Amino acid sequence: MLLYDTLDRFEKKFAHLKKKGLRVNGLKMIDPKRKKHVIDISRPLLFDNRLLPKIFEGLDVKAVVSGDLPLEFNIDRTKPDWQKKEYVWAPERFEKYVDRCSDEIKKKLGDPKMTREDMLSALCFGDYKAHKEKTQLLIKEGKLPNYQKN
Repeated sequence: MLLYDTLDRFEKKFAHLKKKGLRVNGLKMIDPKRKKHVIDISRPLLFDNRLLPKIFEGLDVKAVVSGDLPLEFNIDRTKPDWQKKEYVWAPERFEKYVDRCSDEIKKKLGDPKMTREDMLSALCFGDYKAHKEKTQLLIKEGKLPNYQKN
């Protein structure tokens, strides 16, 4: 019952973000052995992730991007093993998108004074620099493919 109370407090605290596309899907068990739950949410790509916590009252917040993606993120997912050749969330894709659509992003996020770095962090899971460093490390370890320019 306490988990549902936490979920209820999360929904109330971030209710204002529903207008911006946030959807709270509920609680999700990700590890039955350890009985680990997360708060499962979805949001559009064009959303300021800096407004959401990674953890809320001890529960991880796991977000899924919903809706259509801009052309920078389009990948042919019908190809066999496409995940071994392409990384949807490659930092370079965010950079290209921000460079191409900065005016639209600023307008949609409601901040005409956003810098390029602000937009990248807003769209890129809340911290662009951390995402880029983590991606580069995973590429070096062979866990993610290098970004391929189209």
